[in-house]
Amino acid sequence: MKRLEDRVALITGGASGMGEASVRRFIAEGARVVLADIDTERGRGVAGEFGDACVFAQCDHTNPAENDAAVAMAVERFGKLDILFNNAGIPFATDGIDNVDDEVLQRIIDVDLIGPYRMTRAAMPALREGARDLAGGAAILYTSSLQGIAARPFVSPYTAAKHGVVGMAKSLALELARDNIRVNVLCPVATETPMLPQFMPKGLSEERKAAAQDIILKGIPLRRLAQSEDIANAALFLASDEASMITGIALPIDGGITAA
Repeated sequence: MKRLEDRVALITGGASGMGEASVRRFIAEGARVVLADIDTERGRGVAGEFGDACVFAQCDHTNPAENDAAVAMAVERFGKLDILFNNAGIPFATDGIDNVDDEVLQRIIDVDLIGPYRMTRAAMPALREGARDLAGGAAILYTSSLQGIAARPFVSPYTAAKHGVVGMAKSLALELARDNIRVNVLCPVATETPMLPQFMPKGLSEERKAAAQDIILKGIPLRRLAQSEDIANAALFLASDEASMITGIALPIDGGITAA
C-alpha cells in the first residue's frame, strides 16, 4: 500500500522548487493534491501532468478569500482534506537593518508568517473533519528554514518570520493534539531551487556569487546543498502514518550543521 493512499493534501507554493517536488512525491505515494500557487501558468502546467489526481488553485495565502476557495476546492473535488503543507514563502536578500524599510519588513512577515497562519485557519474545519477517520491523525506541515532554529547576521526580517513559524507550529501542535491533528515544521538549509539566488546579496558579480555559494557549501558537513527532493521526502514522512507519534518538532534538513 502506498504511504498516502486515499489522502488529500493541499500544498501551497506547489508550482516550483520544494513545493513542486512535494506535489510529485505525494501523488506518487497515492495522495490527491490541490496545488495552490500564485503562478497560474506554472501551477496549471504541473497539475495538468497528473490528470484527476491533482487540481490547481490560484492562491495568494495572504488573502483569506483565496485560502477559503483553495480549501473548498479540496473538499468539493476530493471529498475531504487530510494534509495541509504550508510551503509558500518568499526570500530575503542579505541586507542590514539600516537598509530594511517598513514595506520590505511587512512583506516578509506577511508572506512568510501571517500567510501560513491564515491558510491554517481556513483549513481547520476540513482538517478536523478529516482527522476523525484517520488513526494516524491529520497533518499540518510548515516550511520554515534553518534560520527558524538558528540565526546569522543580515537576514533579521526573514529570521524573525521563520522563528515565528516554528513558535506558531509548536503552539498549534499542543492546541490541536486533542483534535487528532499533528503539526510539524521542516527547517531546510540552503536548497537548490529557483529561489536560491534571491538570497544572495544585491549587486554581486557571478564570480562573487560563486564564492558565496562555496562558503555555504564549506559550512555544510555533507558538503552539498539540499535538493528539493530532500525536503519532499521529509514532508512525506511527517505527513504519513509512519510519523503518527510525532508532533511539535522543527526538523533540521541541514546536512549536519546543527550537530556541531
